[in-house]
Amino acid sequence: MLEIKRKIKLIISDFDGIFTDGSILINQDGSTSKRLSYLDIMAVSMLIKNGYKFALVSGEKSAAIDYLANKFDLEDVYQDIRIKAPVVQAVMKKYGLKPQEVAYMGDDFNDIDALNSVENRFSVPNANYRVKNVPEIQITEASGGNGAFRELVDALLF
Repeated sequence: MLEIKRKIKLIISDFDGIFTDGSILINQDGSTSKRLSYLDIMAVSMLIKNGYKFALVSGEKSAAIDYLANKFDLEDVYQDIRIKAPVVQAVMKKYGLKPQEVAYMGDDFNDIDALNSVENRFSVPNANYRVKNVPEIQITEASGGNGAFRELVDALLF
């Protein structure tokens, strides 16, 4: 079980590798698809219903992200962001939050600076080894795309 020690008001997450297993399906017509776990989709709903702020910061642009943004009327969705820390810092500033009030969940090298921008750091077992070496990072039991985000939300709410 993850240990939540601080009063978190905002969770910011990467998308691919957290909400997905990091794979894409390439269809016969050349379009792509991504598989999401309903556990993670439900976790977003639970966060919002419990008054938490939520933001997505992804290095890619995806219809799956658009789906979540529309489904939950998310205000803070940032796609095609290669350098994520400045976006994380801007969202924190927007809500007047300190690093100890924010959690970030990411899985790859382009998440490291964002992880180091906050005091509550989370990742998945299938993360890049450099992410697993970030100081004070906690690793979920579930892998990306298989309820890892829900595991974080459950630890926060229950």
